[in-house]
Amino acid sequence: MKRVTIFCDGSSIGNGSRGSRASGAAILEYNGKRRIVGEYIGTGTNQQAEIVAACLGLEALKVPCHVDLYSDSEYVVRSMMGRYRRKVNHEYWKRLDAAAAPHQVNWQWTPGHAGHEWQEKCDKAARKISLEGKVDQNELDEILGMEFKL
Repeated sequence: MKRVTIFCDGSSIGNGSRGSRASGAAILEYNGKRRIVGEYIGTGTNQQAEIVAACLGLEALKVPCHVDLYSDSEYVVRSMMGRYRRKVNHEYWKRLDAAAAPHQVNWQWTPGHAGHEWQEKCDKAARKISLEGKVDQNELDEILGMEFKL
């Protein structure tokens, strides 16, 4: 199995209030190559955006992999490790469970806004998508600083 590292982050401008704009972004790293993906989800909470960000990274994988997935969302990491009960966002959890199923995932929490280069780039990409209300792959590739296909 390939070993892949995923960094992901979600953003919700307005955090679920009327008119909020939510998105997620993920950077995949394999053999020193990186790829960035993003999704605009429309109105949503930060928690929903964080779940979507993890989904994006895992869904981008074409074959089962060993995955080290880093998220600054304790909600996502602890829920996927069975430490938090899933009381809401069931449709999002269903998507994440399906995305994670083919892989062996090592869920890792990382502090947000702590200066980690790839986590910061995910945050920047997710915010940009939320603010613009769309995904522009060229802009995401510019944030990443390089374009690689896994």
